[in-house]
Amino acid sequence: MTIERAVRAGKQYRNPVPTQVASWTILPRYLWRILTERVERTPRRALGPFSTDAAIYRKPPASGLRLTWMGHSSTLVEIDGARLLIDPVWDERAAPVAWAGPKRFFAAPLPLDRLPPLDAILISHDHYDHLGAATIARLAALDTRWVTTRGVGPILTRLGVPAARITQLDWTESAQAGPLTLTALPTRHFSGRSLFNRFQTLWASFVIAGPAHRIFYGADSGEWDGFAEIGRTHGPFDLTMLEIGAFDPMWADIHMGPDGAARTFAAMGAAGLLMPVHWGLFDLALHGWRDPIERLFSLEGLPLWSPEPGLPAEVHPGVQLRSQWWNR
Repeated sequence: MTIERAVRAGKQYRNPVPTQVASWTILPRYLWRILTERVERTPRRALGPFSTDAAIYRKPPASGLRLTWMGHSSTLVEIDGARLLIDPVWDERAAPVAWAGPKRFFAAPLPLDRLPPLDAILISHDHYDHLGAATIARLAALDTRWVTTRGVGPILTRLGVPAARITQLDWTESAQAGPLTLTALPTRHFSGRSLFNRFQTLWASFVIAGPAHRIFYGADSGEWDGFAEIGRTHGPFDLTMLEIGAFDPMWADIHMGPDGAARTFAAMGAAGLLMPVHWGLFDLALHGWRDPIERLFSLEGLPLWSPEPGLPAEVHPGVQLRSQWWNR
């Protein structure tokens, strides 16, 4: 399969392969399951508190690669002397309003004003659990580069980010951020910050390539054959970040879940370590909040790298990290 730039039909971007996105037709089944299924969708007890010691960032990682997972998909990446913040959401809710919608399970481990200097902020797409409006408005004053996908730039400028600092990428296009090359690649997902503007901005995964290390950030996606080609063309990766949460058979085309992440990692060549993201912070599906990580941990043969929220951890070849903070 050839990885190509995005195609638009009118105002809407199209997925790289035919994809079914959940619609209003599933609402009766969705509501019935909410009312009848007894699962722990939100934690019954308080989680954390988790706290990041910002003093750690004064010293670069000895390995050249260190990540701090803040929950869900928000991650601070230190790679080959550069720092990159991925899909920052410090907002209380992943929603268009502050008084309703999915509420975070625990407070952000590190206050925004204690972030270390950044070489770039990366936004994979415009959904509220990846682009927090209040978070962006606070980060807008930073003297840093913003890299995102086609059409997301105007959202950032409305939130205060200077247009001159924003680079918008199509699939297969790249941008430089310090020593890093950031390359946008297709995923099988969708976009939109309301019911009326779906598909009008682009969504993407990213290769984060430094002089000595390479990471793949899968963002949000269902399974598709293109991941194998991405692995062949852009790998091998030291760390592959794949989503495992918010999955359900009703929307399997756009969220791969833990089993899909395991298959995708294998299809990409199974090099390096697999880091599960997009879980553990918001109630965005019908499964129990622990289900994605418990299922992933039960699968044999996976070289997992799954840290505690807010804990800066270095990545070493072949050395797994299996924190069970969620089970304490």
